[in-house]
Amino acid sequence: MSAETALSIYALGGMNEIGKNMYVVQYEDDIVVIDCGNKFPDESLLGIDLIIPDISYLEENKEKVRALIVTHGHEDHIGGIPFFLKKLNIPVYGTRFTLGLIELKLKEHKISRETELHEINSNSKLNFGEMNLEFFRVTHSIPDCLGVLFRTPEGNVVHTGDFKFDLTPASNEHSDIHKMAEIGQEGVLLLLSESTNAERPGSTPTEQLVGEHVLEAFMKAERKVILSTFASNVSRLQQTVDAAIKTNRKIALLGRSMVNVVEVAMERGYLNIPDGMIIDPKQINELPPEKVAMLCTGSQGEQMAALSRLSTGDYRGVELLPGDTVILAAGPIPGNEKAVTKIVDNLFTLGANVIYGPGSSSGMHVSGHGYQEDLKLMLTLMKPKYLIPVHGEYRMLHHHRLLAEAVGVEEGNTFILKNGDVVDIKDGTAKHTRNIPTGNTYVDGIGVGDVGEIVLRDRRQLSEDGMLVIVLTMSKSDKKLISGPDTISRGFVFVKNSDELLKDVNALIKRTINNMEEADKKEWGMIKKNLKKAVGQYLFNQTKKKPMILPIIIEV
Repeated sequence: MSAETALSIYALGGMNEIGKNMYVVQYEDDIVVIDCGNKFPDESLLGIDLIIPDISYLEENKEKVRALIVTHGHEDHIGGIPFFLKKLNIPVYGTRFTLGLIELKLKEHKISRETELHEINSNSKLNFGEMNLEFFRVTHSIPDCLGVLFRTPEGNVVHTGDFKFDLTPASNEHSDIHKMAEIGQEGVLLLLSESTNAERPGSTPTEQLVGEHVLEAFMKAERKVILSTFASNVSRLQQTVDAAIKTNRKIALLGRSMVNVVEVAMERGYLNIPDGMIIDPKQINELPPEKVAMLCTGSQGEQMAALSRLSTGDYRGVELLPGDTVILAAGPIPGNEKAVTKIVDNLFTLGANVIYGPGSSSGMHVSGHGYQEDLKLMLTLMKPKYLIPVHGEYRMLHHHRLLAEAVGVEEGNTFILKNGDVVDIKDGTAKHTRNIPTGNTYVDGIGVGDVGEIVLRDRRQLSEDGMLVIVLTMSKSDKKLISGPDTISRGFVFVKNSDELLKDVNALIKRTINNMEEADKKEWGMIKKNLKKAVGQYLFNQTKKKPMILPIIIEV
């Protein structure tokens, strides 16, 4: 932060992407972090389990970082917290339900005892240096969601969190519209507002519509009912429980995250399930099929989740049979459509009645994110001078900017940022003039940040063209070839069908080594380099493939 600038906003995640949200508000020497989520990898990130924000800037300024404020409990807002806290053990502030989900993660990572968790609600007030924080309730697809107001000497900054305006929410958690209007009347210098559905016209449908369709499907079902949704969508879970009660069904929970979230939601009073209604999955076959319903994970096509395993007959003790009803009560996140379609095909192959598709066609899902009219209402209530659209891909941020200009935000006062970009505010004027180095941190097994672009490039090369290992036995003293070469193909060519090619490769290797010996080039590194170059060029000319070439020299 420049010496003359007191207030700065840093985008460390969630810009030009959906996932791994993290934003930073800094006033002088006090830093407050908003959210710390994860993002799931696409097919190009081979072997990567999670993507989390790069917090190197915060580590460099750790003496200034005061708190982590969590707006709500979705994975793209809390998934990176355990990894964050292992580097920066700062106080975490969240609502009752959100903290319950965070505690599950901290216990899993064995750091729950070391972490300072503070419960907040829409009436809470916090102070960090000259920043005074207040909160307002927003409606989303998970309980206990908050927007955040930062009062600073430079002006008020508001972060909306994820939101929609649902006047008849299934959870009865109404948005604090009056408080938002009061904040707007007081004056908002800068608004950070989510943009996920900025391309979709109209207003987001109410969650209550889904409850009616779920009950209708339960009443029509003649055998078992399996409903798959986000475990965190507690109102959807409650609607399923209510439908099961009305159709006299017991409920089994399939999938670890489903079991965990239901446990937290029941314990903290967000989900009401009568005693004796939940059964163990092992009891499913003991009851008539028309007396059973299942809540399961896997609505996004995750390979190891319960729904995927059910669709392939790989869920031990639970079998899908012809005539069973499967409801996908969640829309696919962009990028997951292919995996979801595969599962739907498998379910139809098993003879199931499958209810799927966009919420508007199936009636089984409505978005938790505001459509264009919701976003315009938020802008109208807050009346910001400046806008930073967040949580969305570039086209969504662009459409949000157009909406803002349509309701009165001046042209040029909207900043579409990339991760690492910084907006500095001085004397009521905001400027984007700098950025900080940032990127993605990859989680691979227990390794965090130890897989970079070079490793991923090697994995892609291996996945595309395989590997050829060259084993040579050479004299340690005079660098002469004693035996070999032996060539081993893995994922490159089928050896039995490529005898001539590999013989030619072996002959080329011998010629290359002899040529280097005559030129008196006998360093091991130079020998390996020349072998890789010569063999690689030859194989590309012959096969149009570029396998990874790995020379191994055994010195004797």
